[in-house]
Amino acid sequence: MQEQEITQQTEGKTEAILAYITIIGLVIAFVMNNEKKYPFATYHIKQSLGLMITGLVLAAISLIPIVGWLVYIVGMFLLFFLWIVGLIKAVNGKMEPVPVLGEKYLELFKNL
Repeated sequence: MQEQEITQQTEGKTEAILAYITIIGLVIAFVMNNEKKYPFATYHIKQSLGLMITGLVLAAISLIPIVGWLVYIVGMFLLFFLWIVGLIKAVNGKMEPVPVLGEKYLELFKNL
């Protein structure tokens, strides 16, 4: 019984890992996941999409001189850390949100 649960949880692992590899990978994972809707892949697609949107917001903030640049630099280091954590969780087959912002991403993209 436990082996079946592990198999069901990690179905879609390829899509989940692919979602963290560039924006093209996110689009490919989204299209691949539309066919079967694996919960594991959907979970990590939501996390990756949140990270990508956060990166775009940071890029917009960087247009503000001095203060925006500082926020951008610190934010990008944090975002890189969150991206690594999310990718590691996808590779290890864990459905855990990325620290700090992961729960917000799930709430924001609940209809995805």
